[in-house]
Amino acid sequence: MNETPSLLAILVTAALTNNILLAKFLGMCSFLSCSRQISTALGLGVAVTFVLTGTIMVNHLVYHHLLVPLGLEHLMLIIFIAVIAGCVQFVEMFIERFSPRLYYALGIFLPLITVNCAILGAALFMVIDEYSFWETLAFGFGSGIGWMLAIVLLAGLRKRMGYSDPPAPFRGVAITMIVTGIMALAFMGFAGMGQ
Repeated sequence: MNETPSLLAILVTAALTNNILLAKFLGMCSFLSCSRQISTALGLGVAVTFVLTGTIMVNHLVYHHLLVPLGLEHLMLIIFIAVIAGCVQFVEMFIERFSPRLYYALGIFLPLITVNCAILGAALFMVIDEYSFWETLAFGFGSGIGWMLAIVLLAGLRKRMGYSDPPAPFRGVAITMIVTGIMALAFMGFAGMGQ
């Protein structure tokens, strides 16, 4: 029996069990670089969630109502990246206008959302999994929430680790990668929730 998962199940699975960052390891560069301050991590998380949700919806419509009917599926990557770049440009202008402090805190990582592999990966997973429009919306929003949850958690943990004294070989990126691995294992614990 082929059951279609509910929208809530898709959203929760995308955020927790199949977290695009901790289960698929997509979007790691900005995750590691912008997780030093909780406010910066939260700002980037909101921006990634907005971009991911918006672009995956637009890419779904473009793919199913333009590329497939015209037989242009081979242009999928180029079109998806163009949509992502346009949305990121909008978000960048919005943040620069309404939150200059966050804009400067994010620095180069804000325009680099365009090449964040989590954004493109979610659009490609949407095609592979053959989601409907509403399933795509739930998947995109859940993936964004999951990415934001992971970066904010890491920022909080990194702040706490600032008060600790790990052995010299584990300082810096090494301890951050170990903590990220432990977070990934913890998120795998959600796998049995729906059974």
